Amino acid sequence: MAGKRGKQTVRDMILSLGVIVAIAAGIWIFVPHDDSEDPVKRVDYRVELATAQRAAGYPVAAPEGLPRTWKPTSVRYRAQDGDAWHLGYLDPHEKYVAVEQSTKAPDEFIGDVTQEARKSGAVTRINGRDWQPYKGERYDALVLREGSSTTVVTGSAGPAQLKAFAAALRTPGPGAASPSADAAPRGA
Repeated sequence: MAGKRGKQTVRDMILSLGVIVAIAAGIWIFVPHDDSEDPVKRVDYRVELATAQRAAGYPVAAPEGLPRTWKPTSVRYRAQDGDAWHLGYLDPHEKYVAVEQSTKAPDEFIGDVTQEARKSGAVTRINGRDWQPYKGERYDALVLREGSSTTVVTGSAGPAQLKAFAAALRTPGPGAASPSADAAPRGA
């Protein structure tokens, strides 16, 4: 009798497992899932840009006129941290590019946002300004020092994409209270 009971217990466990697998498969089939959807969401940075442009003690920069294939993904402004402005993008090749600005001590700030990249090569002239290239293990960068602030275009993108992003940067003109509706990327 004990042998028969052991066989029933094993059989019941196998049947229970089969029912659980069938239910799980049914749930998986009927629950929508889209693996093609991009997990990185586009952010609207206009409010943060307007706030930073009003509060920072330097002209806060953001790109204008980039094709829609450039995706803004992160934004923040921290007044208590040297008026630190950050606006991160993914370029059309899914590489990271960001503009970082601050009034912090330039050497410390540049090291932080470029992950310890070092000066490399001669300055590059972009829109009439001299940008110093930096090369790093993880990020490369272009650095512009003007007045009391430092602007860094940094990321994992190649030099051409960093230059294109730097060339698209604009600051508000004198007396501008807030960014235009064109502050967000335009369609291509």
